[in-house]
Amino acid sequence: MFKSQPIIVGLDIGTSKVCAVVAEPNEAGAINVIGVGQAKSRGVRKGEIVDAAVCGEDIRNAIVEAEQMADVEIRSVFLGVTGAHLRGFNNRGFHPIVSHDREIMEDDVQDAVKNAKAINLPAENHVVHVIRQHFLVDGQDGIVNPVGMFGSRVEVDVHVVHGNFNRLQNPIRIVKGLQIEVECIVFNGLASALTSLDNQQKELGALVIDLGGGTTEYVVYADGVIKHTGVLAVGGDHVSNDLAYGLKVPMGRAEQLKIEQGSALVDRAVRGKNLQLANSLGLPEKTVNLEHLRRIMSVRLEEIFQLIADDLESTGLLDYLRCGVVVSGGGARIPEIQKLGEQVFGLPTTVGKATAISGLKSTLDQPEFATAIGLVKFGAFESKKRGESRTLLPRGLRGTLTQLFRRG
Repeated sequence: MFKSQPIIVGLDIGTSKVCAVVAEPNEAGAINVIGVGQAKSRGVRKGEIVDAAVCGEDIRNAIVEAEQMADVEIRSVFLGVTGAHLRGFNNRGFHPIVSHDREIMEDDVQDAVKNAKAINLPAENHVVHVIRQHFLVDGQDGIVNPVGMFGSRVEVDVHVVHGNFNRLQNPIRIVKGLQIEVECIVFNGLASALTSLDNQQKELGALVIDLGGGTTEYVVYADGVIKHTGVLAVGGDHVSNDLAYGLKVPMGRAEQLKIEQGSALVDRAVRGKNLQLANSLGLPEKTVNLEHLRRIMSVRLEEIFQLIADDLESTGLLDYLRCGVVVSGGGARIPEIQKLGEQVFGLPTTVGKATAISGLKSTLDQPEFATAIGLVKFGAFESKKRGESRTLLPRGLRGTLTQLFRRG
């Protein structure tokens, strides 16, 4: 029999796996993970749906497994989204204060945020997040909350994440087809950052890189707010493809070699070493040079990190990363990935672990679950905002989803 308790569910439809994480909030607002379900992902490429029917089956399998472990019935989820079509940029909006006493009210703040959202996006694009950064009142910057202050003009700096409407709607419709509601869509990079960073790291400045199977998301926090986001349509699967091509082995064998023998750097100790690959009968089939294998991996991974570094260099954000780089996602398991990060970025690099969350320890310590856990944390924040345990969407986000479901 299912428990009738308030729960929050994060659903990550990844290129390599579909993962559902179930958590329950306590009275203090903290969350406890009580169930995890996962299934091999067969209908997703580069983070986006390519086979709706197969993807639906994989989602159902992950959901059922999570329900059984947590002993709950899942009726709604916070859904992670990604893909090369997603973009992020900073923008500023303002609103004149016209009241007689010039006191800034919450409606004035909302109007400033709305003006910041009123940007000339392509008609086919849709805003996923409008994340407040800082406020200004009559030119005074660094204001956290202007409500109750006096002024003639309030301004707000925001970070906007947007993407193609139809490509965002595809995973939503698949989930709804399983009779499960989507509480909110959340950018995967934001979810991973919520999992991997504590408040001090956000204040000091940190870069979170989620190295997944088909995509790599990255988010920069500084001064406690998101400053930059990005998505690369390349990930661990591309490393496997490179190995399959370079070593002339099947894709399945390349994936196995990546996991068992791979490294992000080429150590001198492997020079001249060979691996004897056996066939299904256990007989020698092929010889692979271990140095060559690791060099192929290193070149691809360095390219991914360098693309991110170049992007941040162009925005001047590298100087703000006083807490360095945090790597999450399945790619964080690759040996020497931290050293490679330190070489490329010139900053301390660590593997991310879940913060401010309790529950299934074996799950929380695995970097590939960072996104799904972050989706749960996002849901907990929204629940706390509204003081509700089930109806979790704030007005703006609920409007966003209504548009997504009604358009087209």
